[in-house]
Amino acid sequence: MVKLDDIDIKLLNILQKDGKVNTKELCQMLNLSKTPVYERIHRLEKEGVITGYSAQINPKKVGFNLVVFCNVSLAVHDDEHIARFRSDINKIDEIIECYSTGGFYDILLKVVLKDLEEYNTFIFEKLTKVHGISKIQSSIVLSEMKHKTTLDIRP
Repeated sequence: MVKLDDIDIKLLNILQKDGKVNTKELCQMLNLSKTPVYERIHRLEKEGVITGYSAQINPKKVGFNLVVFCNVSLAVHDDEHIARFRSDINKIDEIIECYSTGGFYDILLKVVLKDLEEYNTFIFEKLTKVHGISKIQSSIVLSEMKHKTTLDIRP
């Protein structure tokens, strides 16, 4: 864990809400000059606290109307098979998140697609071709009740 002071926390909370905030406004909000602000941002990037910058896209506005969560069971759980599974999954663009989980299933995938037809193609032409999967259980999202992209960082 990286040690953060109050200014770091305020800086991170500001950047999470608006990654395009201009430097002048950022300096005013933090009550600092440009150099210390740049130094803090650079340090937080170097320490891996800030991992990147991106635009948040509304999937529906660009034609991705279907979100599916796939629970996956793996047939074998040794390092070699898991590494191969990870490599295969990382090559599939429709999978936007992948988590190793405890419980009945081994893996949780978040998949974003245009429609059910594309989902059908994804399942039968991509996911079932991933080596080591023994079972897939899918849940289609009917509506999003909460979506958050920021962490509530506090001291």
